Amino acid sequence: MPVSNQNIDRVVLLLRQAMKDLPDPSVTLVGKRWNSPFLVLISCILSLRTQDKTTLPASERLFALADTPKKMLQLTIAQIEKAIYPVGFYKTKARVIHGICRDILDKFGGQVPSDIEKLLSMKGVGRKTANLVLTEGFHIPAMCVDTHVHRISNRMGYVVTKTPEETEQALRKKLPQKHWMDYNALLVTWGQNVCKPISPLCSKCPIHRYCARCDVGKRR
Repeated sequence: MPVSNQNIDRVVLLLRQAMKDLPDPSVTLVGKRWNSPFLVLISCILSLRTQDKTTLPASERLFALADTPKKMLQLTIAQIEKAIYPVGFYKTKARVIHGICRDILDKFGGQVPSDIEKLLSMKGVGRKTANLVLTEGFHIPAMCVDTHVHRISNRMGYVVTKTPEETEQALRKKLPQKHWMDYNALLVTWGQNVCKPISPLCSKCPIHRYCARCDVGKRR
């Protein structure tokens, strides 16, 4: 039986209960620890194509050196590279961070904008990052879709889409907004620990009776 709007409240509740002893995603932890939209944004950039176990320590090292756009621009590209290594594409990300900080100071008065179109106007900021800044940085309901959210939403049968962009639009139309704030964090953590891309741990999943298990081959 696929997940539907008749049982989505129950599914989300079960996931929340099952996740209580699992670690939050790195960007969620940054949002909780620093309560800074700017640091959430920078952490999002660092997290792209990088595992959480690498992202959070890199964020901590960088934020110890600079925690505002002005301070970040006082660091050289080489200093940022050294602080964030070994995140994926660390040389490119160091340059992107400098560019974002310049935009924040020159275009937005030194404050990270809370508008998705303004966030997307900054080079290096895509829809996933912009939506995550809104939810984790500003606590504004937004629909952040990464590979885990895209994969699991389709695996459950809740949506039928081909790309994360299509999944975002489908979820915006279908998922009750009361779940938008933590849907990403729930499914990212679940995807990292239980609902894995290959051979998911269905025997340990509390929502298995609601899940359509679309395109699931081998499972445990």
